[in-house]
Amino acid sequence: MSLELPLFIDYLKEQKNASDNTVDSYQRDLRKLETYLVDHGIHEIRNVTATNLNSYILYLEKQGLSTATVSRNVASMKAFFHYIYRKHEIVDDPTEDIKAPHIEKKLPGILSVDETTRLLEQPSGDTPKEVRDRAMLELLYETGMRVTELISLPLDAVHLNLNYVSFADGDRERVIPFGDSAKQALTRYLKDSRDTLLKGNTSDHLFVNCQGGAMSRQGFWKLVKSYAAKAGISSDIAPQTLRHSFAAHLLQNGAPLDSFFTVYPEQSTQSVRHTPG
Repeated sequence: MSLELPLFIDYLKEQKNASDNTVDSYQRDLRKLETYLVDHGIHEIRNVTATNLNSYILYLEKQGLSTATVSRNVASMKAFFHYIYRKHEIVDDPTEDIKAPHIEKKLPGILSVDETTRLLEQPSGDTPKEVRDRAMLELLYETGMRVTELISLPLDAVHLNLNYVSFADGDRERVIPFGDSAKQALTRYLKDSRDTLLKGNTSDHLFVNCQGGAMSRQGFWKLVKSYAAKAGISSDIAPQTLRHSFAAHLLQNGAPLDSFFTVYPEQSTQSVRHTPG
């Protein structure tokens, strides 16, 4: 695999335009597989059998890895060997009949419209942190963007005069509109709080933490949990809960399923929060 793996990685980068995280994940999984095979006396790619790979899967499971992690490793090996097979480096694909372990999917947590409203109203004070938190929660809910996208937004991504954010997503630009509630919260944050949080520092990030640095996903998860508790929400909640709730509330308001998260500048999210009477 030491010869074939670099070719596969180049293929992912140059032909599949895979993200850096995806490439790193494949490379990490396949390096572990390579080490296992070498330790078991298998040095040539053409000598790898389905039995070897099934033994490796069993080895991963015995290590106590989660089903999701094992499944990801299986996906990595299948992609790699399928690539090598198509390049005619091997006669048969040893992963053809290999199955990934079944992952039990959990339904994402969904808040009711009333619960969502209570949650969004929790950061109601005038401190710079609460003003920032209100802006983050409002923008996350009204756009349905991912938490990682929210905390990574550059300052110039916000276009308050036209009610939308825009940012790079791979090789394309995403444009996501937001409603008046998010606009008001963002305007107040940018006017009254961001400079205070920066403490004289500079940052390209729209949202900064209380030390003036970049927000972390873990930090945002903690504040969501804290505000959920204050709002009296007893169900389990995570940052992505607002994203799922956004989709559910759009559906309740009659939006077609294929419109979720495929957004255009002329769309409006102002009616998402309140179900028509």
